[in-house]
Amino acid sequence: MRRWLILFLPLLAACQAAPAERPDTLVNLATVQSGPRVQADELDGAIRQQPDNTGLLARRASLRLAAGQPSAALRDIGAALALDDADGELYFLQARTLRALGRLPQALAAARQAAASGFNSPELPLLEGETHLAARQYEAALESLDRTLRLDPDQPAALFYKGLAYAATTDTAQALDYLRAALARDPRQPEIMHQLAFLLNAYRLPDEAARYAAQGLRLDSTSGALTYDYGRQLELLGRPDSALHYYRRALRLDTTQYRADYRLALAAGAHGQRPATLIPHLKRALRRNPRLPQARAMLAEALEAQHRLPEAFAQFRLLVVENPGNQHWTYKVWKTGELVRATLPDSLRPPTTYYRRAPAAAVAAPPRQ
Repeated sequence: MRRWLILFLPLLAACQAAPAERPDTLVNLATVQSGPRVQADELDGAIRQQPDNTGLLARRASLRLAAGQPSAALRDIGAALALDDADGELYFLQARTLRALGRLPQALAAARQAAASGFNSPELPLLEGETHLAARQYEAALESLDRTLRLDPDQPAALFYKGLAYAATTDTAQALDYLRAALARDPRQPEIMHQLAFLLNAYRLPDEAARYAAQGLRLDSTSGALTYDYGRQLELLGRPDSALHYYRRALRLDTTQYRADYRLALAAGAHGQRPATLIPHLKRALRRNPRLPQARAMLAEALEAQHRLPEAFAQFRLLVVENPGNQHWTYKVWKTGELVRATLPDSLRPPTTYYRRAPAAAVAAPPRQ
């Protein structure tokens, strides 16, 4: 509240100091530009005049990063470090930028260099913890986040990331404790509510999940993740029709909600709907998560039923790779492969292959009495 008032006071003073008469020509708001990208561009002239000013280079890099231009930010940081390679804050900014680019090992190396150069803000171990978490290095993530909490015990982001790390290591009780602690310190953060709802649904506690999902949707009604969470708890509570409504809405809000696609496909298959209904849901879901239970088998068989044989053949081959030795999928590869072969022109058709069932394991004779 205090920060908002401080930002608002200059605007209020300007309004009070304005002349009583309005100008005849109003400002065309379409030409008014602001934001980090424009602010970064406005520093170009100053940097041309002072190319050795590391402060200006760092400021433009921060603005480029905020504007979603991490590659341009990294170039500015490199130029600044060439002038001053002992500035810990520059290395921290470099670590943040590399993290934004998904270059996790380099980000961690830059974070270590920042610490070696004297940068000791709680934001540094927090960044290290989040980066280790993204790299699925959960023990290292927990160590870094513990350092953050020693410096700032009420840091909600550190508590949140610890919750995610414990969830990833299947320590559900600890995960829920840390996520709830994060929410207590930042009670208007929908992402924390989503993670709580998702985890509680995963452990078949839909009544508790519903509370967090509903609370989150009151704060952000456009969240596809929270909409999916709300639908999932309805399904677990035995209200499948209402759940399907929320799954469809989740996909309208956010097409990356592959679990909603997966649940819609499972429901369509259970109700005997036409294979064509399942295929787009399953394709999208598998692009996001190739290991969804039953999804690839359902997709392969739906494609086969639709006579989309080359696509079905490709999916059956993947099933053989994922399930080595499975005779059913091996047979399906042979069968669809032969059907695909038959559709080719004579000049392109490979020789016929014959399916040979693997011999049954020999049964040992009983020992003599």
